[in-house]
Amino acid sequence: MFNEKQLCEKITSIYPEIGACGTDINVTYNQPEKAWVVHLKKGTHALDHFLDLMDAKKCMEGKQCLALGLEIAQLRNNIEGKQF
Repeated sequence: MFNEKQLCEKITSIYPEIGACGTDINVTYNQPEKAWVVHLKKGTHALDHFLDLMDAKKCMEGKQCLALGLEIAQLRNNIEGKQF
């Protein structure tokens, strides 16, 4: 298993544009949901993404972080004022 810091570091290594752990991104484990929560923040924009255990494991293994990547793209679009 892995911890919050390891998952955060993995995410920032894949998506360096989102910023730094502890500043722009925080990762916590939500026991009731049995999922990791990725808290993204850029300026006044914030987004929480629930990353289920299987997706987090795949991300840590370097296989995929697709759902999180989509959320990061959405946050970036919101910051830039773009609409879907």
